[in-house]
Amino acid sequence: MINIRPQRVNEIKTMLCSCKECDEANSYYEELQKMRLRLDNNDNFNQLSLFAMALASKERLIILYLLKSRDRCVCELETVLDKSQSTISHHIRKLVSSHLIEGYKKGNFTYYHLLKENLNAQLEVLNNSF
Repeated sequence: MINIRPQRVNEIKTMLCSCKECDEANSYYEELQKMRLRLDNNDNFNQLSLFAMALASKERLIILYLLKSRDRCVCELETVLDKSQSTISHHIRKLVSSHLIEGYKKGNFTYYHLLKENLNAQLEVLNNSF
């Protein structure tokens, strides 16, 4: 369980029973604490959190959009986004670590492609969770 000061726990219990009629504040509080633990340990929410952080950038959304139609090298992404190579690399790392894109070497260049199956799987988890 979470460590909350006893005074705060009592305040919460009083508040809970005033906003929702309950017979027994202690059991209702415990029920909600168990729910918190189940949700906190839910792998779907951990997975969705990483997914949401990967999408939480206009630049990363544009990169995903660009990779939707074909593989692209970093220099193409730099040109479209008008950002430096280091900035593009930062965004690429976030997308790679979220398993949304993957890179491969072709000569002196690294090309990236969208992992559509992974993207669709993440979207399905999001849809099914809500």
